Amino acid sequence: MKALIVDDEKHVREGIMILGAWAQNGISEIYEAENGEEAIHLIQKYKPEIIFSDMKMPKMDGVSLLEWIKENHPPSKTIVVTGYDDYHYMRKAIHFGSSDYLLKPIDPEILNHTLETAVKDWKKEELDRERKENSSQLINEMKPVYRDRKLTKLINSDHLTDDLYEGFGIHSADQYQVALIRINGKTIEAFQGDRDLAYFTILNVINEIMMENECGIGFRYLSHKGEVVIIFWNKFEQIEELLKRIYQMLRETMNISCPIFLGKPVNKNNRLMDSYLYAKQLFFNRNILAAVESHFYVKDNLPSHSLRNLMDYSSQIEMAVQAGENGAFVEVIHQIESDLTADHILTLKQLLHLENEYLVISNKWFKHYHLSVLATEEIEKRMDPFFDETGNFKLEEYIKRKKREIAIFLKKVKKKNLLKNSNIIHEIEKYLQANFDRDVKLQEISEHFYISREYISRKFKQEFNVNISDYIVKFRMKKAKSLLKNSQLKIYEIANMIGYQDDKYFRKVFKKVEGITPNEYREVHMNLK
Repeated sequence: MKALIVDDEKHVREGIMILGAWAQNGISEIYEAENGEEAIHLIQKYKPEIIFSDMKMPKMDGVSLLEWIKENHPPSKTIVVTGYDDYHYMRKAIHFGSSDYLLKPIDPEILNHTLETAVKDWKKEELDRERKENSSQLINEMKPVYRDRKLTKLINSDHLTDDLYEGFGIHSADQYQVALIRINGKTIEAFQGDRDLAYFTILNVINEIMMENECGIGFRYLSHKGEVVIIFWNKFEQIEELLKRIYQMLRETMNISCPIFLGKPVNKNNRLMDSYLYAKQLFFNRNILAAVESHFYVKDNLPSHSLRNLMDYSSQIEMAVQAGENGAFVEVIHQIESDLTADHILTLKQLLHLENEYLVISNKWFKHYHLSVLATEEIEKRMDPFFDETGNFKLEEYIKRKKREIAIFLKKVKKKNLLKNSNIIHEIEKYLQANFDRDVKLQEISEHFYISREYISRKFKQEFNVNISDYIVKFRMKKAKSLLKNSQLKIYEIANMIGYQDDKYFRKVFKKVEGITPNEYREVHMNLK
């Protein structure tokens, strides 16, 4: 594997090269670039799998570079490294698919954890790409797959070609119109998880109606998961009726809800992509809070407004995390819910944006507490469980899920803190044992371990069922007994060695703890030898 480090500061590039566990992660070649322009040249030449990039650079900055990578080299995994803790940059990094966002100065542990995660994600996706490629090669000669590949290419091109006329019966027309049908996880589940069977069945229903009316053709749009596209070239006045018929037939015969979105008409000189993109806009901008019987959309009636950002609530979220109780999050969650649904409107675009930022913030706090970050599904796939069989969004279920996730996180944090606190108390015990021969004050322990005296006293008693002063006395008596049994030292010498300057006081304490005097203890154990 290959990696590329992009930063206009040489010492930063060198630092990443020194700190990175490259060989451990299977990376054998590392390249450097001072700006985005140099980076693009190296990416085109060497095609690195992992790319670290700064955000502020001369000539071409990190934002422009991330945008170029997303469009031209999407398989690579990008990691932003910057000295600016700026939510604007963080949102840009999220938007262009960056794997993570690291702040300078770079923590070696976080750097290598991020590198390891990026490499694992790339390898997993590469396996998926290879499987899809092999599967595509095996069934390349099958007509449905050939149709899907050719028509997908058509959507992304500027004109119709003769072989498409002949192969699929598409008619030359003065106008075309595209409809988009979404296939989500719930639909695939209805076919026992058989994705190919789901598409095959749905397309049979669509193309039977299309052939009957000689007005269009449906196919699996391979550029995006979960999409079926219909190209219409005739009977435009009947399109809405035909699409409603398709929706109802799928709903009634297979009990699945596949929302349909109709693009704008385009003339033959325009790209079909324009019509498709309008349909896609309807998909993202529809109000998912509106409970409707038929999910069929032909126009966008929603007022345009900017997306709300979860990052805007970061201070409230931080306070709730520090409080460490589920109740602390209730007010924050209710405030976010109220703000997002103030007009009884929530678009899928807003929801996906919210979920994306939620994952970024969650990962940040998991890393803060050194908890393992779980691999996540695609954002849209994560939303599938919250749409019911009729296609309506279940907001309450979504919020309940978030509350459960937060509760699990807080439980892990508490467990981590308990373990950490227990370790600290045992470290204090070792400190007392190492310094048993002198008078160790509670204030000294507090200053040494940066913990309050009250907390130390309380936790020490909970852990050892004895207070610190009594623990020291017992430990001193243990040392004294060992010296009495195994040496010819005088009593006053032993007393001085274990921290008592007054041997009479030592004798008094020893008898109180052991029930006999030091001399009697020595005599008893000498007789036993």
